[in-house]
Amino acid sequence: MKDIGKYVDHYNMCQKIKNRIEAPVGKLNLSEVLEKLWIHLIVDFITKLPLVVGKDTILVVCNRLLKMIYFVAITEDMSAEGLVWLFRDNGKLYGFPESVISDSRLQFVVELTKELNKMLGIEMKLSTSFNP
Repeated sequence: MKDIGKYVDHYNMCQKIKNRIEAPVGKLNLSEVLEKLWIHLIVDFITKLPLVVGKDTILVVCNRLLKMIYFVAITEDMSAEGLVWLFRDNGKLYGFPESVISDSRLQFVVELTKELNKMLGIEMKLSTSFNP
C-alpha cells in the first residue's frame, strides 16, 4: 500500500487529476491600519482560577494597536450587564471602543450587545429573512 502512495505522490499525471479535498485558498486580506489607542480591542477570559477575594476569573482586554493589556478581576458568573458597566466605567479613561474581537460563545455576545444597546438607548428592530 505504501508503494501505491509513493507512486501517486510522484507521478505527474496523478497529481494533475487528483481530487483536492481542502478549500481553495483565498486572497490575503491585510489588516486595517489602526491609529487610536484603546479603540480596537481584543477581549478574552481566563476562567476556573482559585477563588481570591471573591474573584475567580480574569477579564483580559488587549489594545490591538500597541498590544497593551489590562486585567480586571471578576467572577465567572458575571452577567453581560455587569461587563457592559465595566466597559463603560473603564471607557472614561480611554474612550468607548469602536470594535471588539472576542471568541466568547454566541449567546453571551448577543446578551452583551442587548445590554450595550439598552445602556446607550439604541432600540433594536429585528427582521426575518425576506421580510424587511
